[in-house]
Amino acid sequence: MALAIASRDVDGVTVLDLSGRITLGEGSVQLRDAVRGLIGKGQKNILLNMGEVNYIDSSGLGELVSAYTTAKNQGAAVKLLKLTKKVHDLLQLTKLYTVFDIYDDEAAAIASYR
Repeated sequence: MALAIASRDVDGVTVLDLSGRITLGEGSVQLRDAVRGLIGKGQKNILLNMGEVNYIDSSGLGELVSAYTTAKNQGAAVKLLKLTKKVHDLLQLTKLYTVFDIYDDEAAAIASYR
């Protein structure tokens, strides 16, 4: 299953609900385009809801890091929400867990942008 991205706005934070796989090719390109598009429109607060992401490969990880870096350089913030166990373990293994702000609760994640 390819990556599906649904966007919604909650209190000035754009939440991207991701579902499927973030992998080399289509999935990582979709994520990159979505995040860069938001930053290009001046959106500074981006929350990636990863509760439905069932697989992420090295290319997908690279895209997450790229999204984070691009946002940071533009004065924006990309944070992660509801990691699945697989994705959580992968971020722990690659030490990226310490790079991202990660939340289990959407309300807490939204509040963290204030």
